[in-house]
Amino acid sequence: MPISLSNNLSHFNTIMRPLFRKPAIFEPFPHLIAAESTRHGGVSPAPFYALNLGKSTTDNPENVAENRRRFCAALDFETTQLAWSKQVHGTEIRHVTCPGGAAGFDALISAEPGILLAVSVADCTPILVYDAKNRAVAAVHAGWRGTVEGIVSKTLLRMESEFGTSGADCLVYIGTCIDACSFEVGEDVAEAFQPDFKRWDAERQKFFVDLKKANLAQALDFGVPETQLEVSPFSTVLHNEDYFSHRHENGTTGRMMAVIGIR
Repeated sequence: MPISLSNNLSHFNTIMRPLFRKPAIFEPFPHLIAAESTRHGGVSPAPFYALNLGKSTTDNPENVAENRRRFCAALDFETTQLAWSKQVHGTEIRHVTCPGGAAGFDALISAEPGILLAVSVADCTPILVYDAKNRAVAAVHAGWRGTVEGIVSKTLLRMESEFGTSGADCLVYIGTCIDACSFEVGEDVAEAFQPDFKRWDAERQKFFVDLKKANLAQALDFGVPETQLEVSPFSTVLHNEDYFSHRHENGTTGRMMAVIGIR
């Protein structure tokens, strides 16, 4: 079965309130940096308290810059090594060969060392991929639209085309997002999902969607073994004290980052 940290939270010390946690699936690779930020350890005031890494928010840009500096420094990277994109909830994939920003991409892939790929989230699903054979990485932002349109599948196929990636060589982390008990959707959104990834709550008369399960299925379909998959046990809504949630905080909140790169 996919790895779950629900019974092993050694990477998320709730007393220390760390800036980030590292997925256990990537531990055997000391040359690899992969992490998911929390909302702790930054300088932003409420409602962005505290480690807001999102430039698209109305937070003071100086706060965001300092938060990014702290986050990158804790991972032994410089902010100048970040590669990111203004995300649009689509399925366009950027092949990154140098650091810096872009627009219109929701997935980043690279085989260049010294670059830290970053996606921003506050309910959507971050997915991190490492191709151990070809030393290639990917960071994916999957909201419900990107999930339905197969952004994880498309990213893995693009890695196959660019780097020769195969499922057997991949390790994949399905990160913290809104949970299946909190992601209430309308009938129009529910119709876009296969039956395995949604449920009808008769008591509340609402549909609920499981983004983690839907994105996990795409990795499995590509041939990633279950033993090389990890799913975050955390929820942006249920664990809102540690993560930002756009929905739970009524649209005014910060942004986390999921990052991956090769030293």
